Amino acid sequence: MRARLPVFFIVMTVVIDAMGIGLIVPVMPELIQEVRGGTLANAALWGGILATSFAVMQFLFSPLLGALSDRFGRRPVLLVSLLVMSADYVVMALAGSIWLLLAGRLVGGITAATHSTAMAYMADVSEPHEKAARFGLIGAGFGIGFIIGPVLGGLLADFGTRAPFWAAAALALLNAILGFIVLRETVTAEKQRRFEGSRANPFGALRSVARFDGLKILLVVFFFFNISTHVYPAVWAYFVTERFAWAPSTIGLSLGLYGIGFALAQGLLVRPAIRILGERRAVVTGMCFNIASFLLLTLVTNGTLLLWLIPLFSIGAIAMPALQGAMSQAAPNNAQGELQGVLGSLSSLSMIVSPLMMTQAFAYFSRPEGTLYLPSAPFLLAALIMGFALILYITDRTARKIQNAT
Repeated sequence: MRARLPVFFIVMTVVIDAMGIGLIVPVMPELIQEVRGGTLANAALWGGILATSFAVMQFLFSPLLGALSDRFGRRPVLLVSLLVMSADYVVMALAGSIWLLLAGRLVGGITAATHSTAMAYMADVSEPHEKAARFGLIGAGFGIGFIIGPVLGGLLADFGTRAPFWAAAALALLNAILGFIVLRETVTAEKQRRFEGSRANPFGALRSVARFDGLKILLVVFFFFNISTHVYPAVWAYFVTERFAWAPSTIGLSLGLYGIGFALAQGLLVRPAIRILGERRAVVTGMCFNIASFLLLTLVTNGTLLLWLIPLFSIGAIAMPALQGAMSQAAPNNAQGELQGVLGSLSSLSMIVSPLMMTQAFAYFSRPEGTLYLPSAPFLLAALIMGFALILYITDRTARKIQNAT
């Protein structure tokens, strides 16, 4: 039990990071109008600015926190981030201006960039054959946070627009206390790495880890994989409203179903998939499932059928932990934090790029005056991007040799 508590803490940290994204979504329109006034349309514009600023900070600071954890240890980085996160939510709960909310989201993006450090800790405490399955637990934690966040935020909204922030502050503080009690340091003197500014920014860190054998193409695959799968949060609500005229309650149900399927796939299916198929084939199988799901979404015309199919779409989530396991094996032990920092930045960058691409595709092919009406065009675009990533992965001989050797 004592050995499992640190793993539980790491998963809970990721859950809280994911909850922080969705917990405040239900109250943001009303809160922005409360502190700034104006119409709902103006509130939506500011909501987009707040969301983008959060993702930008994650992109910029994931390598920094990863590099700091390689030098000073995972434990202080994780615990300090949780404490600052808790204080940040208190500030946002008391904020009386849009600029203070913006500052809160900027700081929140930095403190939520600990995903890379959490992944590095999990890599530290896992044997090579355990890494993909342990990364699956982190993915499951993210999926659980994705489910709980918006639901809890909507329930707490009955107590006022500030209630979700107080709840998030309390959760972060309680998890920091748990970590202080159970978390042991995994960065020993042998693993400790000198801090260098060139590796502590997303671009310098990317150049650094790309020099490791087998990682360059895998990083590109990881980036395009994320751009493709971010189509769901980017356009799902718009797509099902346009195609099936779903009410917000049905949209929430559908996102909940996907989140549950995502968590179950990463928490329960990754280990048997890798045992049966092997790590490389698990990646290929998951990517093929994603491509099939995107293509199916371009064809389905019945909303009830779509609800039944949603759990099947989430099976493709088995690819990501297996891909992360392959990259972790290709990096040396003293660079795990740096690698996970780069992956965090690439993931955040995809969260900036993907919505711009997918919403533009949806808007263009949903216009009444357009020459081709195809509101599912973003999913077709996602299938093409995933197909490109799959071809890159299959033809990458260096990564294949590393995986075969391990």
